[in-house]
Amino acid sequence: MYVALEGIDTAGKSTQISLLKEAFPQGIFTLEPGGSKLGVRLREILLEGEFSLSSRAEFLLFLSDRAEHCSKVLLPNRDKLIISDRSLISGIAYAKSLPLEEVISLNLFATEGYKPDLVVLLELSKEELERRLGEKRQDSIELRGSEYLLEIQKRMIQACERLGVRLLRVDASLQREQIHNKIKKELN
Repeated sequence: MYVALEGIDTAGKSTQISLLKEAFPQGIFTLEPGGSKLGVRLREILLEGEFSLSSRAEFLLFLSDRAEHCSKVLLPNRDKLIISDRSLISGIAYAKSLPLEEVISLNLFATEGYKPDLVVLLELSKEELERRLGEKRQDSIELRGSEYLLEIQKRMIQACERLGVRLLRVDASLQREQIHNKIKKELN
């Protein structure tokens, strides 16, 4: 089973991944971008703001990472429990300046049509998002602001609907154990 944890920045994906590692030690845990050797370098380029990239260049780097990740991590382990911090759902959602159908098509090309069996979306309200952003040093994506990130959250839901991927929506403002129990129940 391929499970993707999705959510906008600060939603708590990393915390939940840590808890899931304890609950499912047999699982394959990975992330996008950065789940492959190439992805580690691309993640640095994309998130540290070293380059001022056009939206198309940024999108193509994410696609390169996704194709490599799928080839080297996802497909070889498709008979196991895979839990990924992000997936093509994020790739589709974050490419909001490009035509949706093209973005979906290119992401499916990068993953050879492989998509999550389940997406767990950790959802944030505007107030909770702004509180969390105010408590941390922001990366180049987070610096785009709360309105941008909330639009991404909406597009994640749309991407799941368009791809026919099963979606579990969880209020990310709940206590981390409550969130963990909801996810664990769905996986069991």
